[in-house]
Amino acid sequence: MTARALAVLGTGSDVGKSLITAGICRLLHRTGVRVAPFKAQNMSLNSFATPDGREIGRAQALQAEACGIPPHVDMNPILLKPESDNRSQVVVLGEVFGKQDAKTYFDSRRTLWSVVTASYRRLASQYEMIVIEGAGSAAEVNLRQQDLVNWPVVTLANAQVLLVADIDRGGVFAQVIGTLDLLEPAERARVRGIIVNRFRGDAALFADGVQFLEARTGIPVLGVVPFLYDLNLDQEDSLDLTCYRQKNFTSDRINVAIILLPHMSNFTDFNALAAEDDVALKYVSSPAALNDPDIVIIPGSKNTLADLSYLKEQGYPPALQDHVDGRQELVGICGGYQMLGQTISDPYTVEQGGMSCGLGYLQVETELRQTKRTAQVEAKPVDTLVHDQSTIRGYQIHMGVTVRTNEYPCFKLQRCLAQIEGDHPLASMTEEECDGAIREDGLVWGTYIHGVFDEPRFRRAWINRARVRKGLPPLDCCVSKSVSSRLQGELDRWADHLFKNIDLSCLLR
Repeated sequence: MTARALAVLGTGSDVGKSLITAGICRLLHRTGVRVAPFKAQNMSLNSFATPDGREIGRAQALQAEACGIPPHVDMNPILLKPESDNRSQVVVLGEVFGKQDAKTYFDSRRTLWSVVTASYRRLASQYEMIVIEGAGSAAEVNLRQQDLVNWPVVTLANAQVLLVADIDRGGVFAQVIGTLDLLEPAERARVRGIIVNRFRGDAALFADGVQFLEARTGIPVLGVVPFLYDLNLDQEDSLDLTCYRQKNFTSDRINVAIILLPHMSNFTDFNALAAEDDVALKYVSSPAALNDPDIVIIPGSKNTLADLSYLKEQGYPPALQDHVDGRQELVGICGGYQMLGQTISDPYTVEQGGMSCGLGYLQVETELRQTKRTAQVEAKPVDTLVHDQSTIRGYQIHMGVTVRTNEYPCFKLQRCLAQIEGDHPLASMTEEECDGAIREDGLVWGTYIHGVFDEPRFRRAWINRARVRKGLPPLDCCVSKSVSSRLQGELDRWADHLFKNIDLSCLLR
């Protein structure tokens, strides 16, 4: 190993470790340092397909982008995708390792640790600097014997540590002092600085708090990071989706309702859509909240059959039927696409076994299978969806095969780099292969392509189609291109914000 290492650990979950790591990666990259991110174990339903058709956490894909390099499985060798409160799908080096409860997973520690060490050493031999992201709290004392992601990785990499706390949730003094108090002396000696994240208001008013923390801990507070409003970067998890980027529905916007599913996945599919000024996007948690949207989207799901049952139990089908009968649009992404069909069968007990009737809006049938398909794709939409024939770029991550029985496809695939459980080599698909399904009137459609709204030309053409239905004039594509350009600059805006508010000079030296 040749790379130096900096570890970003936290006082708890969701304190901002992922974005702090991404910002530091960006700052290092801008100075010319060859830097890469690393998170040994990530628990998230928000994942990404790498260029070689494997699966990692979306946060590490964002951090790789911050470093100016392609995402790779070595940056996140273990990904846990929760399927229930006590079971997760375990993805190792981008492929499904199995389904495990916590005890079985902990029993696999020796095997999994060898994977972690091999991945880290490969990265460290290729880059000058590795920025490591921890998980949860740096002081998970009950998990010390099973830890794969925090202090064992810090020791492996001989890393210096930044400790991140979140003042927005309150109790920041207890967070920091309590965490440090629970560390072993050798661990505490590695902590070189404290970052107080998500401060609202005038940070100068926290000067006495900084003095207290430094006097009590003997560790410098490297910065107090003000809350950065309207930051459009991919989130790692869905903890705050109920209050995230919600806009009130109005008559002069295209109103989009996304149904919150218990096992919702890949919710970053809608970030670019939410950033459009003429779109009002809401996440809804009850049928009553479907108050006259122009478009309803059923998102991806890690447990399609359970989430389909949830929709039925909560009374969504009548509300969706009223929506469709009103000549409004209904869209399904990945698991949501499967739910729009006639049936979903699970003969191999990939989820819970058996067969369920779908919502019945598309003439498609899905069979869940034991192999997972992960792929980066390029595709063109069919005329029934939009007349603009620009290329979209996205990725597929799903377990199941969906067969169209009497529907047109949504997209014709131009290029597909896929990996299916490691049994098939990297493959290039022909133009004749298709994705998704669309009803003849174009108002109900579904696709397996995540990131379908990311390309500005397709996004604007699709929004304009809804605008025309609503009696609003279409907008020029330059509006959406401006949105995409702004989103592409968000990493640098975030890095500039960190540079302004954190003193990293001592660590960089």
